[in-house]
Amino acid sequence: MRYLDRLQPLALLVMRLALGAVMFDHGYHKVFGGLHHHAQFVASLGLPAWTGYLSSFAEFLGGLLVLVGLFTRIAAFAICIDLAVAIAKVHFHNGLIGNGGSELPLALATLAFALIFFGGGPIAFDHIRAPGGGGGKSK
Repeated sequence: MRYLDRLQPLALLVMRLALGAVMFDHGYHKVFGGLHHHAQFVASLGLPAWTGYLSSFAEFLGGLLVLVGLFTRIAAFAICIDLAVAIAKVHFHNGLIGNGGSELPLALATLAFALIFFGGGPIAFDHIRAPGGGGGKSK
Protein backbone atom coordinates (compact mmCIF):
# COMPACT_ATOMS: atom_id res chain seq x y z
CA MET A 1 0.00 0.00 0.00
CA ARG A 2 3.04 2.31 0.05
CA TYR A 3 2.32 3.23 -3.57
CA LEU A 4 -0.63 5.26 -2.29
CA ASP A 5 1.83 7.63 -0.61
CA ARG A 6 2.71 8.97 -4.05
CA LEU A 7 -0.91 10.07 -4.48
CA GLN A 8 -0.98 12.28 -1.39
CA PRO A 9 -0.48 15.47 -3.46
CA LEU A 10 -3.57 14.51 -5.45
CA ALA A 11 -5.53 13.91 -2.25
CA LEU A 12 -4.60 17.38 -0.96
CA LEU A 13 -5.63 18.89 -4.29
CA VAL A 14 -9.03 17.18 -4.14
CA MET A 15 -9.51 18.29 -0.52
CA ARG A 16 -8.66 21.88 -1.47
CA LEU A 17 -10.90 21.90 -4.52
CA ALA A 18 -13.87 20.47 -2.64
CA LEU A 19 -13.58 22.80 0.35
CA GLY A 20 -12.69 25.84 -1.75
CA ALA A 21 -15.54 25.40 -4.22
CA VAL A 22 -18.20 24.91 -1.54
CA MET A 23 -16.98 27.79 0.63
CA PHE A 24 -16.45 30.15 -2.32
CA ASP A 25 -19.98 29.52 -3.59
CA HIS A 26 -21.46 29.74 -0.10
CA GLY A 27 -19.69 33.03 0.56
CA TYR A 28 -20.42 34.42 -2.92
CA HIS A 29 -24.16 34.36 -2.27
CA LYS A 30 -23.66 36.18 1.02
CA VAL A 31 -21.23 38.80 -0.28
CA PHE A 32 -23.10 39.60 -3.50
CA GLY A 33 -26.66 38.75 -2.55
CA GLY A 34 -27.34 39.54 1.06
CA LEU A 35 -24.40 40.85 3.02
CA HIS A 36 -26.49 43.05 5.31
CA HIS A 37 -29.12 40.35 5.71
CA HIS A 38 -26.45 37.89 6.83
CA ALA A 39 -25.04 40.44 9.28
CA GLN A 40 -28.52 40.91 10.76
CA PHE A 41 -28.93 37.14 11.03
CA VAL A 42 -25.61 36.84 12.85
CA ALA A 43 -26.66 39.66 15.19
CA SER A 44 -29.87 37.74 15.96
CA LEU A 45 -27.69 34.88 17.18
CA GLY A 46 -26.23 37.14 19.87
CA LEU A 47 -22.98 37.90 18.06
CA PRO A 48 -21.85 41.37 16.96
CA ALA A 49 -23.21 42.26 13.52
CA TRP A 50 -19.70 42.97 12.17
CA THR A 51 -18.86 39.28 12.57
CA GLY A 52 -21.47 38.57 9.90
CA TYR A 53 -19.42 40.59 7.44
CA LEU A 54 -16.28 38.86 8.64
CA SER A 55 -17.80 35.41 8.17
CA SER A 56 -19.09 36.26 4.69
CA PHE A 57 -15.66 37.34 3.51
CA ALA A 58 -13.95 34.45 5.32
CA GLU A 59 -16.13 32.09 3.30
CA PHE A 60 -15.80 33.95 -0.01
CA LEU A 61 -12.14 34.99 0.03
CA GLY A 62 -11.04 32.03 2.14
CA GLY A 63 -12.77 29.68 -0.28
CA LEU A 64 -11.09 31.38 -3.24
CA LEU A 65 -7.65 31.21 -1.61
CA VAL A 66 -8.07 27.55 -0.67
CA LEU A 67 -9.32 26.80 -4.17
CA VAL A 68 -6.14 28.15 -5.79
CA GLY A 69 -3.87 27.05 -2.96
CA LEU A 70 -2.61 30.47 -1.92
CA PHE A 71 -2.13 31.18 1.80
CA THR A 72 -3.91 27.86 2.28
CA ARG A 73 -3.20 27.38 5.98
CA ILE A 74 -4.36 30.88 6.94
CA ALA A 75 -7.49 30.67 4.78
CA ALA A 76 -8.29 27.18 6.09
CA PHE A 77 -7.92 28.48 9.65
CA ALA A 78 -10.41 31.29 8.98
CA ILE A 79 -12.83 28.84 7.36
CA CYS A 80 -12.46 26.38 10.24
CA ILE A 81 -13.28 29.09 12.81
CA ASP A 82 -16.23 30.27 10.68
CA LEU A 83 -17.63 26.75 10.46
CA ALA A 84 -17.06 26.01 14.15
CA VAL A 85 -19.14 29.07 15.04
CA ALA A 86 -21.81 28.07 12.50
CA ILE A 87 -21.99 24.59 14.00
CA ALA A 88 -22.19 25.88 17.57
CA LYS A 89 -24.67 28.71 16.94
CA VAL A 90 -26.85 27.42 14.08
CA HIS A 91 -26.57 23.70 13.37
CA PHE A 92 -25.80 21.93 16.66
CA HIS A 93 -29.32 22.10 18.06
CA ASN A 94 -30.64 20.39 14.88
CA GLY A 95 -28.58 17.28 15.50
CA LEU A 96 -26.04 15.66 13.25
CA ILE A 97 -28.23 14.50 10.37
CA GLY A 98 -31.42 15.99 9.00
CA ASN A 99 -32.80 19.37 8.07
CA GLY A 100 -30.30 22.00 9.24
CA GLY A 101 -28.08 19.36 10.80
CA SER A 102 -24.39 19.79 11.37
CA GLU A 103 -23.12 17.01 9.11
CA LEU A 104 -22.06 19.21 6.14
CA PRO A 105 -20.46 22.01 8.19
CA LEU A 106 -18.70 19.37 10.28
CA ALA A 107 -17.32 17.63 7.18
CA LEU A 108 -16.17 20.96 5.73
CA ALA A 109 -14.60 22.01 9.04
CA THR A 110 -12.75 18.69 9.10
CA LEU A 111 -11.33 19.37 5.62
CA ALA A 112 -10.29 22.87 6.72
CA PHE A 113 -8.73 21.48 9.90
CA ALA A 114 -6.65 18.99 7.92
CA LEU A 115 -5.48 21.69 5.49
CA ILE A 116 -4.31 23.84 8.40
CA PHE A 117 -1.81 21.13 9.30
CA PHE A 118 -0.98 19.63 5.89
CA GLY A 119 -1.03 22.82 3.82
CA GLY A 120 -2.07 22.98 0.19
CA GLY A 121 0.40 20.37 -1.02
CA PRO A 122 2.74 20.49 -3.99
CA ILE A 123 -0.07 21.22 -6.47
CA ALA A 124 -0.74 24.69 -5.07
CA PHE A 125 0.50 28.25 -5.48
CA ASP A 126 1.82 28.04 -1.92
CA HIS A 127 4.33 25.44 -3.08
CA ILE A 128 5.41 27.52 -6.07
CA ARG A 129 5.96 30.70 -4.04
CA ALA A 130 7.74 28.89 -1.17
CA PRO A 131 11.54 29.00 -0.98
CA GLY A 132 12.80 25.88 -2.71
CA GLY A 133 9.33 25.15 -4.07
CA GLY A 134 8.45 24.39 -7.65
CA GLY A 135 8.90 27.99 -8.77
CA GLY A 136 12.53 27.66 -9.72
CA LYS A 137 15.89 26.63 -8.40
CA SER A 138 17.07 28.14 -5.17
CA LYS A 139 20.76 28.78 -4.62
